[in-house]
Amino acid sequence: MPYLHLRLAAAASDTLAEKASAVLLEHTTTLLGKKPDVTAIRVEFVDPKYWRIGGTPLVKSGRGAFHLDIKITDGTNTKAQKASYVQRVFDDLSALLPACDPTSYIVIDDVRADAWGFGGRTQEARFIQSQTL
Repeated sequence: MPYLHLRLAAAASDTLAEKASAVLLEHTTTLLGKKPDVTAIRVEFVDPKYWRIGGTPLVKSGRGAFHLDIKITDGTNTKAQKASYVQRVFDDLSALLPACDPTSYIVIDDVRADAWGFGGRTQEARFIQSQTL
């Protein structure tokens, strides 16, 4: 049950939002093994004149950029899975943005199972309930 928040330094575009969401859903499902039916993705567009790298607004450099923050349950993925995810997501999102700056970040936040959930239940509670005694 991951939650993804993608910020794109680009003009708002339904097409770009759909393509980026598809990339994220595919890689989150195939590389991290997450269930697509409980994967929530928020796409937010930021005007490139307000996004700076090295003090220079992207609108002046003519570059694109993104920041992805994904929250997953701690201990559910290996370092190798996360490294592969970061590389593949970077490659595919970069291909969607013109002249994507390499200073585009992907943050995988491992959240304790007892510290988050959905539908009013923590992931810890879901795990405990799934165990047969």
